[in-house]
Amino acid sequence: MRAAGRSVRARLRDRIAASDPGLLRLTAGLRTVGAIALTLAVLALLGADVHLLVAGAMAAMVATFAIREKQLGAQAVTLALGLPVALVSVTLGAVLNARLYVGDVFFVVLIFCAVYGRRFGDRGTALGLIGFQVYFLSLFVGAEVSSLPPLCGAIALAFCSSAVLRFAVVPATPTGVLLRLRLAFRARLAQLVSAQLDLLDAAPDEMDKALEAVREGTARLHETAMMIQAQLEDGTPDESAARLVQRRIADAEIAAERLGLLLLTSRSAERADTLTLHLPGAPAPSVGQPAVPDEATATLRRDLQALRALVLRAGSGDSGTALAHVRNRLLGYRDEENLPPAPAAVQDVFRGIGEAARSVLGLRIALDGPQDESDDTPATARSREELDAEDAAIDGGEAPAEEKETGLRRPTTRAAVQVAVGSTLAIVGGELLSTQRWYWAVLTCWIVFLNTASTGEILVKGYRRLLGTVFGVVAGIVLAGLVGQHTWTAFGLVLVLIFAMFYVAPLSYTLMSFFVTAMLGLLYTLLHTYSLDVLLLRVEETALGAACGVVAAALVLPVRTDRRTNELLGTVLDRLAEVTEAAVGQLSGGPADELLDKARDLDQALADLRAATQPLTHPVTPLRARRHTARYVVALLETCAYHARTLAATAELLPTHPSIAADPRLRGAAGRTVRNIETIAARVADEHAAARVETGPSIASLLGSDAGTPRYGRITDRVLRHLERLDEAVVGLARPLGVPMAEPRA
Repeated sequence: MRAAGRSVRARLRDRIAASDPGLLRLTAGLRTVGAIALTLAVLALLGADVHLLVAGAMAAMVATFAIREKQLGAQAVTLALGLPVALVSVTLGAVLNARLYVGDVFFVVLIFCAVYGRRFGDRGTALGLIGFQVYFLSLFVGAEVSSLPPLCGAIALAFCSSAVLRFAVVPATPTGVLLRLRLAFRARLAQLVSAQLDLLDAAPDEMDKALEAVREGTARLHETAMMIQAQLEDGTPDESAARLVQRRIADAEIAAERLGLLLLTSRSAERADTLTLHLPGAPAPSVGQPAVPDEATATLRRDLQALRALVLRAGSGDSGTALAHVRNRLLGYRDEENLPPAPAAVQDVFRGIGEAARSVLGLRIALDGPQDESDDTPATARSREELDAEDAAIDGGEAPAEEKETGLRRPTTRAAVQVAVGSTLAIVGGELLSTQRWYWAVLTCWIVFLNTASTGEILVKGYRRLLGTVFGVVAGIVLAGLVGQHTWTAFGLVLVLIFAMFYVAPLSYTLMSFFVTAMLGLLYTLLHTYSLDVLLLRVEETALGAACGVVAAALVLPVRTDRRTNELLGTVLDRLAEVTEAAVGQLSGGPADELLDKARDLDQALADLRAATQPLTHPVTPLRARRHTARYVVALLETCAYHARTLAATAELLPTHPSIAADPRLRGAAGRTVRNIETIAARVADEHAAARVETGPSIASLLGSDAGTPRYGRITDRVLRHLERLDEAVVGLARPLGVPMAEPRA
C-alpha cells in the first residue's frame, strides 16, 4: 500500500514538474497571492478602510512580480531600492493628481524613464515598473495629499509582506530552481518516450495525431533544455559543473530526438525527413502496420517501456538489480549485443534506444554523482569509461561579448520614445473618453510595448489584450453581481484571480488579460465605483490604448516585422554557419572549440526568431501564404539546428573516444554547405546580392567514402548522414527565401 502511495505521488510530482518546469509559475502565483493575503490581514487588524486595502493589495502585487533577479541578495537590494521609489511615486501622484497638465506631462516623463531603465538590466526594469505601477495605483485609488501617511504606510507594509514571502515562505534560489528544472527535464523526457511508444503502436489513420504528440513532446523537451541553460551559471557551483550538466542535457535531448526520427523511419516505407518532426501540421509519411515480426515488435515495445522506466527512476535513488538489468540490456544495443532479427530500419531503433540509455546514464552521473557499478556488464562499463573520459575533458571558456547598438537604434531607447509618444496620444484620447479613468488607455499602451520589438508583435499583443478584456468584462459583471458588497468574499475571489493570472501569464496573454479585467471588476465593486458603464469604458480605453501603441510603433522609429524577422533570420544563419564550420573543423582534426556554447547560441537565436514570427503565423493573419512560408522556414531552421547540434555533440567526443578518429576530408565535403548558409544570409541581408546556392553531388560522394564501410562501423558514417541532411535542409531554405540556385557543376 505504501509503495502504491509513493508511486501515485511520484506520478503526480512528475506530471506537475512537466507541466510547470521549475515550478516557476506556481512559485510566482503563490508568492504574489501570499504577499497580498499577508498585507490584507495586517491592514484588517489595523482597521484600515477599503481604499487602503485595495492600495496595499496592488502594491504587494507590484512589489512581488516586478523583481526578476535570480540571486536572493540582488533581489533584496532591488526590493529595498523599490520602496523609496514607490513612496516618491505615490507622493508625486497625490500631489499632481489635481494638476491636470503638469500631472500628464510628468506621467509621460515617468513612462519614458521607466522604459528606458530596461537598458540597465533586471534592476532598472524592476524599478521602472514599480515607479509606473505605483503612480498608476495612486490614480486608481484617487490618492490625495491628506491621505498620504496611511497610504505610504500601506505601501511599506506591502513591500515588507513581499519580502517575507520572497525570502522566508516561498524562497526560490537558483540552485533550487535548477534542481526543479532538472526534474522537469526528466519528466518531459519520459513523456516524449511515451509519445514515441504511441507512435510505434499507432494505426495508419492515427499516425498524424501520434506524430503531432511526438512533435509537441520534442518541442517541450527543447524548451526545458533552454530554461536549464539559462539557470546554469547561477545554479551550479562552478563553470566546469555547469558545462558538464549542459553537455549531458544536450546529449539526452539529441538522443531523444534521434530516437523519434528512427521510429518514424521504421514505420514508413522510406526514410523519414527530419523536417517532419519540426513542421507543425505536416502529414505523417505513408505507413502501414509495422512490417516486422511480432517478436521484434514486442521486444521494441518492451524496450521503449524500459527506457521510460529508466528515465523516470533516474535520480530517484533506486539503483536496484532490476533497474541495473534494464540499463545493461539497453546499453548492450550500442555494441550490437542481442539485436533481434528485424529489418535494418528497426534495428536502428534498437541502437537508438541504446544511445538514449547512455545519455540517461550520463545525465544521472552528472546530476547525482557516482553510481553503483557492481552489476555492470562489459557494455555498461565501456559506456561509463566513455562518459568519464568526456567529463575529464570538459573545461570552461568565456563567451564572446555581444555588440550593442547605440543611440536611437538601441532597443530600449527606441521603445522609450515610442511608448512616450503612444502614452501622450492615449492620455489625450483617454481624457476625451473619461476625465476620471483615462489612465486605463495609458496602462494598455504601456503594457503592449513590454517584451515586444516590432510593430507586428505590438499589434498581436494589443489584439490579445483587447480580446481578454472583453471577456473579462463579462466575467467581472457576473462576479460583481454575485459578490455584491461582501468585502472579504470579493478579496478572496481577487486572490484566486491573481493566482490564475500569474499561473497562465507565460502560456496565454489573452487569458492573463481576462483574469486581470475580472479582478478589476471586483476591485471597482469594493471601491463602490462599479457599474456596467465603468466596465464598458474599460473596454473602450483598452482599445484606445492598444490603437495608440500600434500607431506610435508604426510611425515613430518603426521596426517593421519583416525587418525584425530578417535581422533575426540573419543571426540564426550566422550562428548556424559558425556551429557547422566549428564542428566540422574539429571533426576534421582542427583545434577544439566551444561547440556547446555555439550550439546554444544557435538555439537562442532560433527561439528569438520563432517569437518574432508570431505576427506572421498568427491564425487571424489574412496573409495565408506568408503564414505557411514563415512556418516552413522556421521548421527548416529547426531541422538544420538539430543536425548542427548533433554534429557539435559528436565533435566534442573526438578528444576522448579512441574509436572516433578525425577525418580531414570532412572539411572539404562540408565546405559547400557552409558557403550556402553564408549565401542565404547575404541574400537575406541584401536582396540584390548576386550569389547563388550551389547544388551538386551528395556529401558522401564528395567525401569519397568506401561503399563497403559497415553501417555503424565508423563514426564518419553518422557524421555523413547528418551533413547530408543539413545540406538538404539548407538547399531547401533557398526556395521560400527567394535565393536563386546555381546550375549543377558537370
